[in-house]
Amino acid sequence: MLDVFSVTGPIYITIAIGYIATRFGPFAAADMRSLGRYVLNLALPMLLFRALAQKPVAEIANPAYIAAYLGGTIVMVLVGYLAVRKLLGHERMTAAISAMGMSCPNSGFVGFPIMLLTFPPIAGTVLALNMFVENVFVVPLLLVLAERAKGEEGHPLQVMAGALVRLVRNPLVIGLVAGLLVSLGGLRLPGPVEKTVDIFAQSSAALSLFTIGGMLVGLPVRGLAGRIVPVVLGKLLVHPAIMLLALSALPVLGFAPLETPYREALVLSAAMPIFGIYPILAQNYGEEGFGAVALLATTVASFATVSVLLWYFTA
Repeated sequence: MLDVFSVTGPIYITIAIGYIATRFGPFAAADMRSLGRYVLNLALPMLLFRALAQKPVAEIANPAYIAAYLGGTIVMVLVGYLAVRKLLGHERMTAAISAMGMSCPNSGFVGFPIMLLTFPPIAGTVLALNMFVENVFVVPLLLVLAERAKGEEGHPLQVMAGALVRLVRNPLVIGLVAGLLVSLGGLRLPGPVEKTVDIFAQSSAALSLFTIGGMLVGLPVRGLAGRIVPVVLGKLLVHPAIMLLALSALPVLGFAPLETPYREALVLSAAMPIFGIYPILAQNYGEEGFGAVALLATTVASFATVSVLLWYFTA
């Protein structure tokens, strides 16, 4: 168990340092927004680019992983939405935003640093695969659900098209596509360019965790517990459980079984807390307070759930 805490400990200690430095130290909430923009717009895109550009496409492409991650996450979206809408009796918007929280893990800010410490040879590839599935398929689907709940008059395909247009401008997607193009072309980056990309990429892990901690300062928590608990349970327990089922379903669907350590990385990815831009997306639908508190709750609770999962995988 001490080996597990040697992995998870530095992650959550860095998050705690970000919280303390913002709550009591020289940083303000506005500084965290600036650092977050740096991570999202420069550091993580450079990391994705480097992870893909430096490997052959055959090594990056993993249809079984993509199928399991995409299928399991879509099932989580449907289960989360129906549970909140039908079983708990909440309105459509609450169900849509809750389903988003249950199904979108923090693959970049929290997941990548944990993967880097746990499965270093595949950490960059797993991040790229997760980002591909999340940005190209899952987030647009969730935005369609939210827009329909909001009363958007457009056809679902029109809403999806609008989401895809915004998607192609996303620096993370640009980094992902650029890395794939370099890999497909068999190109070798010039030394100065490669070292510059490395500088930005290497800054992503510590800054992303520090930023998450700072963003947790001053979040309103009163009156939201009843809505938060299902999201926490769905994100940290149900989502990884569904991924285990998805792994079992791969041979039935005609895919080769996923090999270690990709199997463990898949389940561990689903067990991450909610992604960092969740409150920003929720803000577009008047749910920023709920989104921020759900992010806080899953980030704190994931220390226990991720530690147990790592212990199970390494026992």
